[in-house]
Amino acid sequence: LPPQFSGLLGTVYRRGNLSFTRDGNSLLSPVGNRISLFDLKNNKCETLPLATRLNIVCVGLSPDGSLAILIDEEGAALLVSLIGKSVIHQFYFHRPVHSVSFSPDGKKFVVTKGTLAYLYHAPGKKREFNAFVLDKTYYGPYDETTCIDWTDDSKCFAVGSKDMSTWVFGAERWANLIYYSLGGHKDVIVACFFEENSLDLYTISQDAALCVWQCDTELDGLKPMPPKNAEKEKKAAEDDEELLEEPKGEEIHGKADPSEQETRDKIKYSRVAKYFFNKEGDFNNLTAAAYHKKTHLLVTGFASGIFHLHELPDFNLIHSLSISDQRIASISINCTGDWIAFGCSGLGQLLVWEWQSESYVLKQQGHFNSMVSLAYSPDGQYIVTGGEDGKVKVWNTSSSFCFVTFTEHNSGVTAVTFTSTGYVVLSASLDGTVRAFDLHRYRNFRTFTSPRPSQFSCLAVDSSGEIVAAGSQDSFEIFIWSMQSGRLLDVLAGHEGPISSLSFNPMKCVLASASWDKTVKLWDMLDSWRTKETLIMNSDVLVVAFRPDGKELAVAALNGQITFWDHENAVQTGSIEGRHDLQMGRKELDKITAKQAAKGKSFTTLCYSADGQSILAGGLSKFVCIYNVKEQILMKKFEISCNYSLDAMEEYLDRRKMTEFGSMALIDEGGGGDEGVAIPLPGVKRGDMSYRHFKPEIRVTCVRFCPTGRSWAATTTEGLLLYSLDSGLIFDPFELDIDVTPSNIRKTLDQKEYTMAIVMAFKLNEKKLIQEVIEAVPSSEVDVVCSSLPDLYVEKVLEFLASAFETSCHLEFYLIWAHKLLMLHGQKLKTRSVKLLPVIQFLQKSIQRHFEGVSKLCEWNIYNIKYALAISQQRGMKRLAEETPGDEEELDSDSDYLM
Repeated sequence: LPPQFSGLLGTVYRRGNLSFTRDGNSLLSPVGNRISLFDLKNNKCETLPLATRLNIVCVGLSPDGSLAILIDEEGAALLVSLIGKSVIHQFYFHRPVHSVSFSPDGKKFVVTKGTLAYLYHAPGKKREFNAFVLDKTYYGPYDETTCIDWTDDSKCFAVGSKDMSTWVFGAERWANLIYYSLGGHKDVIVACFFEENSLDLYTISQDAALCVWQCDTELDGLKPMPPKNAEKEKKAAEDDEELLEEPKGEEIHGKADPSEQETRDKIKYSRVAKYFFNKEGDFNNLTAAAYHKKTHLLVTGFASGIFHLHELPDFNLIHSLSISDQRIASISINCTGDWIAFGCSGLGQLLVWEWQSESYVLKQQGHFNSMVSLAYSPDGQYIVTGGEDGKVKVWNTSSSFCFVTFTEHNSGVTAVTFTSTGYVVLSASLDGTVRAFDLHRYRNFRTFTSPRPSQFSCLAVDSSGEIVAAGSQDSFEIFIWSMQSGRLLDVLAGHEGPISSLSFNPMKCVLASASWDKTVKLWDMLDSWRTKETLIMNSDVLVVAFRPDGKELAVAALNGQITFWDHENAVQTGSIEGRHDLQMGRKELDKITAKQAAKGKSFTTLCYSADGQSILAGGLSKFVCIYNVKEQILMKKFEISCNYSLDAMEEYLDRRKMTEFGSMALIDEGGGGDEGVAIPLPGVKRGDMSYRHFKPEIRVTCVRFCPTGRSWAATTTEGLLLYSLDSGLIFDPFELDIDVTPSNIRKTLDQKEYTMAIVMAFKLNEKKLIQEVIEAVPSSEVDVVCSSLPDLYVEKVLEFLASAFETSCHLEFYLIWAHKLLMLHGQKLKTRSVKLLPVIQFLQKSIQRHFEGVSKLCEWNIYNIKYALAISQQRGMKRLAEETPGDEEELDSDSDYLM
């Protein structure tokens, strides 16, 4: 069964608005065309298994936290259930949408697009034929609308606009409020907020000005419109809708300067105060704002990375701090008002700050340039990534958080790897250094350099972790260092082109090096420092990889072929023609078709699966291919992205974007006049920085299989994507029989035939049932049951135990099971060690994670007990000193009496 998408790491925020969930403990963050849910209490991150067609621009969250509306760049919307994590409904708004907001009662939501605001009936709990029903269309602003805020009782809402005005509209037709226009600003309105249970309003503009507006009417003072011409209006609206393609519902036309007659008996606003943030003029553009109504806390973010906390309505400054030098794109406050979330799209930074204690709840940042390489730790618990920004980041696979970033490199990182212990990370860079980082103390403890400065393009470390090898792309040499001493041991020369890839044999000290000179050389590190074998290829070699058992070598070349070699005898054992499986996309500015472009493409990254039976391959395309090595056939193609905001996604160009002068994409939207046509730089993959508006190209830079065999990861333009077998519900029976049913299994269990019940449960292969059966076995019987288990099921029980450790609280019980199985079947398992290695590593990963957690808890408890003992001893000594001889005699007589 193919792995399912399970998570997106390496990118935490791109653009769009951040939203806290109803309980205030989780944060929704748009990441490209996906959405990530950060659980701040349990320190976990989850990417929902759904995606929009283009990058998400705005997110609307329902007040009960069960529904979310995700809207992309072109105005296509998805209605998503956050409980079921699935798409309920799709809708197209026909134009780009700037913001979306649900009413506090959850019955309606407002969408702003262009100069208009649209009020829709929100989807309810019942099934509906059409989830989005348009109720009213509001006219008024002359320029694009920017922000929305609702009153607490959902009677009215305010809309800000780029024409420097703010409009207050009634969600229902009130006799004394249909619309009201507020001016007072000299720049674009960034945010508007109602005061709690009031029509009083705050408006904030981009030039860092805040206006306080007071209303002469309370919310209870809104009078409903007498139902005079309701039927006529409804009929007129229906007639209009028949003429129009897009339904507009009831229309409300606002005027910026209504006549006296129109304003008679209507509510009135007056400006009470106007405040300015930047008195010194050190920062100009206000870019984001959020307001917490209960605590009257206003948070504002600026283009310079500074943010302010003010108390309203008096405008008292509480804090003024800086996140970075990048623009703050989004701010959100949770329901209690304690945590503030900030998103910086320039750096891809996401922060959650607790303002009262002045501490970070969450501080995450992805690579702000593309990721180039990745490596799994031997237990599969961590992933290390290297990026073109020169950073090395280590991620926890279970929480999806980055827990350490190393910034010592001065140029792009080209390769990363773990040593066999899992506590040392190595990275090679274009700055001419290979660095070793210690994951115990989080420091750079070794720096390896070459005699002459060289740009390192690839890296490998042997299975003992003692020998480090790096290939140069300018001097065509391979440098060998000792990990212990940090000294350069040897320089291997012989290649006549840049070194593209290095790989150590896991079982022997043999290094394979690939080069653009159409050769793969094998070097024996122990016998002699000379070439052992040279394999001649038909084309430039891009990547080499050894099978986990070290008996086979896979080589990917520039002609799109993957060849397999028996390196001991220098014999080719097979080949795969993979060029057609890459299935290239056509870039917007390409002069040739995707089919023609694919002829010159090839795989740039290879990796064997943990059992060595399959091979993963990826390149400059949106597909990752998995091949069966023995049969040499394509097993599955994974489409890593469906995000059309990236370049080279479509196979054919859209004819609607083609003119007689060429593609519309040639016109740079930012350029004016004669400077409209942009000339692209040749060979650009990441997105042309000479444009004002550019699209990064979709590509896979590195793929790696997890040593546990349960998942694989790929670094792509989108970020670090994880595909796992553990996600999703899968019914996968094994040797199923007609008599194997849940009721029969429970009957067998009641008769205390535990071994039989376990075998039957594994035949049905339902996780909950297996857990029920295994937990029903008394701990005293575990020894007997383990000894009588058939060999075929020992492996399956071990695999189940490894996954059960992740979630179960019965730690000791499962440890007894694991211990007994390994003790009783250890010798038999050793004979199948290569096949069983992923399962054993998965088990080790699960136990290690618990060991770390429990050991920290034990250390903390020991410290507390020692502290309590020390205090009790001190107090005991004081008591003894204070006691008089008379008291002691009384105590003796009491003790005699008790005796």
